[in-house]
Amino acid sequence: MLLIIIPFLAILSFVVISFLLLNPKKNEPFHPPPGPKGIPIIGNLHQFDTSNPHVYFANLAKTHGPILSIRLGSIPVVVVQSAKLAKEVLQTQDLNFCSRPPLVGIQKLSYNGLDIAFAPYGEYFREAKKISVVHLFNSKRVDSMAPIRQEEVSRMIKKISSLSSSSEIVNLSELLMSFSSSNICRVAFGKRYEDEEGSRSRFHSLLNEAQALFTSFFFSDYFPSIGWLDKLNGQFSRLDKTFKILDAFYEEIINYHLDPNKPKSDEEDFIDVLLHLKKERSFDITLDHIKGMLMNVIVGGTDTTSAMVIWAMTELMKNSNSMKKVQEELRNAVGNKGYINNDDLKELEYFKAVVKETFRLHPVAPLLVVRETIRKSTIQGYDILPKTLVYVNVWAIGRDPKIWKESEKFMPERFLGSSIDFKGYDFELIPFGAGRRICPALLLGVSNMELALANLLYSFDWEMPVGLKKEDIDLDMLPGIAMHKKVPLCLLAKNHFQN
Repeated sequence: MLLIIIPFLAILSFVVISFLLLNPKKNEPFHPPPGPKGIPIIGNLHQFDTSNPHVYFANLAKTHGPILSIRLGSIPVVVVQSAKLAKEVLQTQDLNFCSRPPLVGIQKLSYNGLDIAFAPYGEYFREAKKISVVHLFNSKRVDSMAPIRQEEVSRMIKKISSLSSSSEIVNLSELLMSFSSSNICRVAFGKRYEDEEGSRSRFHSLLNEAQALFTSFFFSDYFPSIGWLDKLNGQFSRLDKTFKILDAFYEEIINYHLDPNKPKSDEEDFIDVLLHLKKERSFDITLDHIKGMLMNVIVGGTDTTSAMVIWAMTELMKNSNSMKKVQEELRNAVGNKGYINNDDLKELEYFKAVVKETFRLHPVAPLLVVRETIRKSTIQGYDILPKTLVYVNVWAIGRDPKIWKESEKFMPERFLGSSIDFKGYDFELIPFGAGRRICPALLLGVSNMELALANLLYSFDWEMPVGLKKEDIDLDMLPGIAMHKKVPLCLLAKNHFQN
């Protein structure tokens, strides 16, 4: 009987508290955005699709319009899904919508918001952003990383060439994850990711687990009064285990850099920069701040590059005319040089259009990173309360038929002669966000993605494995902040310059 009474009393107290907190006073007019009806206590959680929330929200927009509201347990949520509304949230009223919620998974893995991406808005965020813009991701530093990018791409191309010579199937998803992690590890802490037996898969599994925990369900987030269930179901122990492994990894890297006997290097990596700032006291940062920022670079940087190249290759394999056009442009521009660098790509209009079209259809973070309102706001006559979660569905905006002709079709030609870009000023295409919270590593991420994609297209002719057709390539997605292709992309590669 006791086992029944305790949960009942907990839920009852939760209902009373939720009613008092979530219902505005009767004398205060409140006009929320429309949305599906929920049920007491859980709101719309029973309807929510955690595997593809961007698709779920886009479907709701067909009934409720481009701005809608739902409730997930005790948390009010607002979703905007048009370019006009995205501009309102990310630019016009950016200051009202630019904080981050203290969700359990995010808090733990970001050292309680001591990173850049998940830090709540305030003095520390402004300081952290200044560090990232001025010292880590400025154009000069991104250019200085070019030799590392080129070397890691060359290693990947050599691996594919060896598989090509023996007609082996190439698991592009795995190779690109390896490239991304090695590249990011070198620029972040000066050591490439070694391919020791089993270490690569363990590292990638750890990154995948961290990504999953950022969006995992915790009772503590949505039903605070019964948050103790996270201990019973193992969620807290799962989160704590992943955090401890990552923390030990960061600790080892930082201690290596603090070792006075460490071999000197001409290449200054991110940890060198951050430790120098700490030593000079240019900014008041601790080792936990450095770990938080390192988490952003490793978890975010590895996932995004590999995911975007895979989506581009997937669409090109399904659209042979686009594949032919972009390969011809690359090969005609570069000739038989044998490789492509970022400078070679500056004037290649069709290649740039392929990149933009990939960002349009497959933004790596389809809902960006969730925001939290700082104060009560009004959008299109609808009231939005403080502490409301706000999602900007850039996946839906990229497929809006009011903006894009044949919006579901992969058609790079739509960007030829177009001034639309993805740098946060054209709200029809904002895969990296906009405003105060735009991704500070945009330039680095795009440089990595373009170089890897261009060399794959330039060096090889790609074919489906025997017995499969391009129609067999699926577009299913894995859940998480970053949108990965669910099934690895496996193809046959033929070295174009040895045919």
